[in-house]
Amino acid sequence: MSYLDNIRTFVRVYELGSMSAAGRDLRISPAVTSSRISQLEDHLGVRLFQRTTRSLTPTEQGKAFYRGATEVLEAVTSAEAEIASITDNPRGALYVAAPLGVGRRLIAPLVPEFLALYPEVSLRLRLSDRKIDLTTEGLDLAFFLGHPEDSNLRIRKIADVRRILCAAPEYIARHGMPDHGDDLVAGGHECLNLRFPGATEFQWLLGTPDGPRRFRVAGRYESDDGDVLTDWALAGHGVVLKPVFEVIEHLRAGRLVPVAMQTPPEPVQMACLYTHRRKQDPKTRLFMEFVIERIATTIRGTDQDAGSTAAIG
Repeated sequence: MSYLDNIRTFVRVYELGSMSAAGRDLRISPAVTSSRISQLEDHLGVRLFQRTTRSLTPTEQGKAFYRGATEVLEAVTSAEAEIASITDNPRGALYVAAPLGVGRRLIAPLVPEFLALYPEVSLRLRLSDRKIDLTTEGLDLAFFLGHPEDSNLRIRKIADVRRILCAAPEYIARHGMPDHGDDLVAGGHECLNLRFPGATEFQWLLGTPDGPRRFRVAGRYESDDGDVLTDWALAGHGVVLKPVFEVIEHLRAGRLVPVAMQTPPEPVQMACLYTHRRKQDPKTRLFMEFVIERIATTIRGTDQDAGSTAAIG
């Protein structure tokens, strides 16, 4: 166990606010996590955290040490990246996050090919439709749809993704075909909504002859898992707003059909976030370039396909 391991453990405990959470993130036991913090405190001769049975709070010394510790780890990461770029031999673990639909359909299928090219790299893919924090969760890259709130991160745009409003033929047979966003709002339609923590209302940004307009939609079905919404739509429970690439096979097969065609959804940006570093880790850069090129090609293909009469007419 090295002094550097102790520093890394301290930083994760500080950022996550929990010994157990840091242990899970680092894949070490709570006992090892606690031991590393104790060794670091013994070495420094100070208490880094105030511990109670219910809370873990950094001391003033802990706050000061965190600032220096992050600089040390950043310097080590930069030095390792410099060596890796010279030797052209990336190695180590790569932590990547993505929304469920993006991760399952676009990123996960590419991982085996990437790892075959770089056998000393391991990849940990975390899929969730909730909002993530790169720093707190120890991520190298995060793919997303929309616009991030954190301006301190770097953004690499991949594509503008076409979206579509659709429902199952059985739903249309029971409730009628909505032609416009106003029909969804005033016509008693079930709108299947992606619910994030803290969301207070649902608004779908749709295109109109007067420009983009937000429609406040409602429905009894909501989930924080986009694939659950797709399953509900397929079962005839309501109208769903989805990126085309997520539902293209269902559109081709007629299991879902487009609705409210007079007010199609506005496209959404797909991009990836990564931290601002003086020297970017080669494996992060390589994976980003590898995935972006292939994703952009796939999205262009599905969007063109969905635009044809055979796909959505």
